[in-house]
Amino acid sequence: LPLLSWGRPGVKTLVIAGVFVATFWNLRCFLNPSNGSREDSKHTEPLVVLVWEWPSKQVPNVSGDVCHELYGITGCWLTTERQLLHRANVVVFPHARLQPGQDRLPKERPPGQNWVWVSLESPSNSRALAGWNQTFNWVMTYRQDSDIFIPYGKLVPNQSATMNIPAKTNLVSWVISNYHRTQKRAEVYKNLSRYLHVNVYGKANNKPLCRDCLLPTTSKSRFYLAFENSIHRDYITEKLWRNSLLAGTVPVVLGPPRANYEQFIPADSFIHVDDFNSLEELATFLKTMNSSRYQQFFAWQRRFSVKLYTDWRERICTICTVYPHLPRGRLYPNLQSWFNS
Repeated sequence: LPLLSWGRPGVKTLVIAGVFVATFWNLRCFLNPSNGSREDSKHTEPLVVLVWEWPSKQVPNVSGDVCHELYGITGCWLTTERQLLHRANVVVFPHARLQPGQDRLPKERPPGQNWVWVSLESPSNSRALAGWNQTFNWVMTYRQDSDIFIPYGKLVPNQSATMNIPAKTNLVSWVISNYHRTQKRAEVYKNLSRYLHVNVYGKANNKPLCRDCLLPTTSKSRFYLAFENSIHRDYITEKLWRNSLLAGTVPVVLGPPRANYEQFIPADSFIHVDDFNSLEELATFLKTMNSSRYQQFFAWQRRFSVKLYTDWRERICTICTVYPHLPRGRLYPNLQSWFNS
């Protein structure tokens, strides 16, 4: 460095020392990047979610950044490529694809990787749960107390302040594909039909409806029998969300208690079978309801609209939104006990 008149000799010494230290530090960082830089890079990488087997028969396209492109969820990479097991942060196992047993699982489990058990079926329709103790870190179901909650539908705020009630041509309808006499819904329908006529559609009555025919058909009824195939906490399916509320008809529900339904939808938006002392009393209530009382059931439309969850990509992408808040290092000791509780 050239000699400069800095006023005091100690200043030159400090400047020279500073230049030397800065040069040495930059050279060190160039040759040996810090661990902190690697950690920062690691945190910016997307979360890799491997779906071991797709929940539905048809596997959609999950290439690219589908979570961001379709649902605005960033930092989430879905894949079905099993060779990426060693890179996956989360592995998803749909229960329906796990039969008959443990041989369907990966042979190895990388450290720190979390496994998710997924089911939209009720305990009554979920077989062989006892064999999955100490296997899964998280559960992903319709239950509100799941680690990852995936309802069949929900009401979302809507400021339209309007009601849309389709024209009605009949009183009650029901769409049923799997009819079993031992189910409570079959017993309730049989006894209720003694007091009023129910228009029954679906495979069980040899009147199947095409995909685009269902809503136009049920919307013509004043009431829809949103009867669940089994009675369990939070088990409220598309029978309520799609077949009834989205169609623009009033649901008559058979499922968990009224208080449980009211955690999802307004109290004045549905009729519960348990509200009546007898099915004859229910039938009379439906047949004698005037127009003014009927319209009150649609007041929710002024504040909300129905959102359906039908795409498994959206459900699985939600794992990334809750991932930072999920517990680490936990295994469900008894999956069957939890699900049946």
